Amino acid sequence: MAEPIRVVVTGAAGQIAYSLLYSIAKGDVFGKDQPIILILLDIPPMLPVLEGVVMELQDCALPLLKDVIPTDKVEVAFKNVDAAILVGSMPRKEGMERKDLLKANVAIFKTQGAALEQHAKKTVKVLVVGNPANTNCLIASKSAPSIPKENFSCLTRLDHNRACSQVAMRCGVSSDHVKNVIIWGNHSSTQYPDVHHAKVNVSGSEMAAYDAVKDEAWLRGDFISTVQLRGAAVIKARKLSSAMSAAKAICDHMRDIWFGTKEGEFISMGVYAKGNPYGIPEDLIYSFPVQIKNKTWKMVDGLPINDFSRAKMDATAAELVEERDTALDFLSQ
Repeated sequence: MAEPIRVVVTGAAGQIAYSLLYSIAKGDVFGKDQPIILILLDIPPMLPVLEGVVMELQDCALPLLKDVIPTDKVEVAFKNVDAAILVGSMPRKEGMERKDLLKANVAIFKTQGAALEQHAKKTVKVLVVGNPANTNCLIASKSAPSIPKENFSCLTRLDHNRACSQVAMRCGVSSDHVKNVIIWGNHSSTQYPDVHHAKVNVSGSEMAAYDAVKDEAWLRGDFISTVQLRGAAVIKARKLSSAMSAAKAICDHMRDIWFGTKEGEFISMGVYAKGNPYGIPEDLIYSFPVQIKNKTWKMVDGLPINDFSRAKMDATAAELVEERDTALDFLSQ
């Protein structure tokens, strides 16, 4: 059997992690023959809850799970890790300014980035989930200068999956019949779900999403706002955030990094914008269409961008620039 890989999950006592850990430990993400050591990081007050999570993972009796290490210490959590899934972040509380939220998260992701720099393998793949995910990812990567920038990504796969599902339901097909939707930009309500390059398989023949849906007003209106505001809609309905679908998206994202994307398909990922062909400011983590092979992503190049898309892509970039500048201000203090 292969050597175990070390996977750290932060915010491990939280509800997203609770939906996520079983799938990782069972082999859904890194492969059915890949043994795993799970390291669970959370803050000291959450350690008793974490003990319960450890007991449950043990009680699942999963053959691939070789060890579970709960900790509140970053130097333990990030030691020699192969993959880091950074779920934990400061959530926005009522009456909290976005600036206060950014300040709290800069401190968290600066610490975690520095711990990755010091203790993790240089080949570590880092996925940032905790919001504001794009900017938290940028701060973590800047705090770990010797780990390649392309090893850091943030989660926009949940938005990508939401967009696929909306188009699939509209066309009366299953979601695996929809491919190449794109989420551009920030994992926020300014993100741009774009189906201009998407394909839908209807009764065995593949067609452009616009032709399959046959409703341009919906695609340029309600479809976009539904995807943008879906997280808030789930919270309103459940009184809790979207943990199950977020966990599934994390699994999809990491599995694609490990095993690559299907031939002729691309997915959405927040990645470092340097050298991008779409005129997006370079020092950002921005969601682009990517293809992945040998654990290396490559931006999909040469997609024609119309004026409608351009305006939406620039608007979400502007929000990210503002977020970044505020965060870097805190980082330098």
